[in-house]
Amino acid sequence: MQLDEKISVIEAILFASGEPIETDKLAYSAGVDVSDIHKLVGLLNSEYSERGSALEVLKLEDSYQLATREEYAPYIRSALESKRSATLSPAAMEALTIIAYNQPVTRSFVEDVRGVDSSGVITNLLEKELIEEAGRLDVPGRPVTFRTTANFLRCFGLASIDDLPPLPSDNSQVTFDDVE
Repeated sequence: MQLDEKISVIEAILFASGEPIETDKLAYSAGVDVSDIHKLVGLLNSEYSERGSALEVLKLEDSYQLATREEYAPYIRSALESKRSATLSPAAMEALTIIAYNQPVTRSFVEDVRGVDSSGVITNLLEKELIEEAGRLDVPGRPVTFRTTANFLRCFGLASIDDLPPLPSDNSQVTFDDVE
């Protein structure tokens, strides 16, 4: 298979998938070595850049996804008017932050940290596909745990969860004693 054909096959798979696709699965489906995927995706992104395309391929942890460039988001949002693209409330951002930095976590963990019922907020984050179920704990009641999704990474422009900014240290926090 020629280089151009390999790139086209990867592009077709990413387009048809519509969702992030794991590197191993992408390589297998395209009939190329896993070690070549990063280079081929880089060449595809170069083609997109040279043409001034609205598309790009994002690397999300160990997956790739075909997406539109960030600068086109307002136009797409306007055309689709999707509830999923609505801004998050402060409560949703707070719960999402707790989940992102401590995942996988249970609903009760989020509620303990926030100090309020978080059922509605977690349901909202599930509907927006920013979090997903990560399994159940092996304790009485077998509570569901939650983690962030590839959609979360894409929405926040992160390649992996490791790219989250560090939390402030205790000594860098402002306390009431510091305020005059």
